[in-house]
Amino acid sequence: MTPLKRAFDLVVALGLAVLLGPVILGLALWIRVREGAPVFYVSERMKTPKEGFSLVKFRTMTVAERDSGVSGGDKAARITPIGRILRRTRLDELPQLWNVIRGDISFVGPRPPLREYVERFPELYSEVLKARPGITGLATLVYHGHEERLLARCATAEETDAVYARACVPRKAHLDLIYRDNRTLCWDIALMWRTVRPKGRARRG
Repeated sequence: MTPLKRAFDLVVALGLAVLLGPVILGLALWIRVREGAPVFYVSERMKTPKEGFSLVKFRTMTVAERDSGVSGGDKAARITPIGRILRRTRLDELPQLWNVIRGDISFVGPRPPLREYVERFPELYSEVLKARPGITGLATLVYHGHEERLLARCATAEETDAVYARACVPRKAHLDLIYRDNRTLCWDIALMWRTVRPKGRARRG
């Protein structure tokens, strides 16, 4: 990450944390009162091929004793009513401002992968993770909707894993590498704008 990109991330993240602080607090209280603890979902993700970190999101599913892998149709029944709203609006990702401030991720970059996929596809992710992972990115905007539709058809964790590994990992990586090789601060700003602008004007996925 260049010093300019890091400075941009830090200034914007701190500004948004102040501006959206009441919203974040309100959502946290809403989840706590309506659905109980925990309010946050914390999961290990990778920011380099060897270095992991704890990604923080608002919890959108019921708590399971064992929870691993990506979310597919096999987990659909666990999504809470509030979770559906948070996922649809992407408000579940607001706590990741903390990860940006810490320097774990950037605003724009490849979505931080699970350790299991980095270990299964080491050569691929050694290239993808040369760019700092981000909250949004080219692959998120272009492929997210299609990925959701593919995984929604999966009835078991094994099927979800197989579809994700076969269809999603290589296609998202291709887009992530296009971003890595052409990234500029102006492009980051454009991708951030595409992420947050009204859906009536833009299509995701």
